Amino acid sequence: MPSPKRGTPSDGTRPILVNRRARHDYQILERIEAGIALRGTEVKSIRARKASITEAYAQVIGGEVFLLQMHVAPYEQGNRFNHEPLRRRRLLLHRREIHRLRQKTEEKGLTLVPLSLYFKGRHLKIEIGLV
Repeated sequence: MPSPKRGTPSDGTRPILVNRRARHDYQILERIEAGIALRGTEVKSIRARKASITEAYAQVIGGEVFLLQMHVAPYEQGNRFNHEPLRRRRLLLHRREIHRLRQKTEEKGLTLVPLSLYFKGRHLKIEIGLV
């Protein structure tokens, strides 16, 4: 079986979005897979590839990790309950992982940058890098 292409998650799933700029601008020290809490219209827009993670970054705020500045275009068939394009989205991680990420970002001045967004089964996952 051929090895996965560069920039793809290690389990062989094809990414929907890839942040090539992050791979070029930063040295990736560690990769973390996380779930992401989204609304229905956001998932539909992401499936249509109407999103961007190039300007996005993650930050630990009050014991939770949030993805900031990720742009997800409003869903075309959405109604008045459509989402805000730049709202902050919560990443789903274990408490120990959050604590470890908080320590590394505060101590060493590292940051969390999204690398790719992909479906694993029916769940949307995001790969963030400690850079």
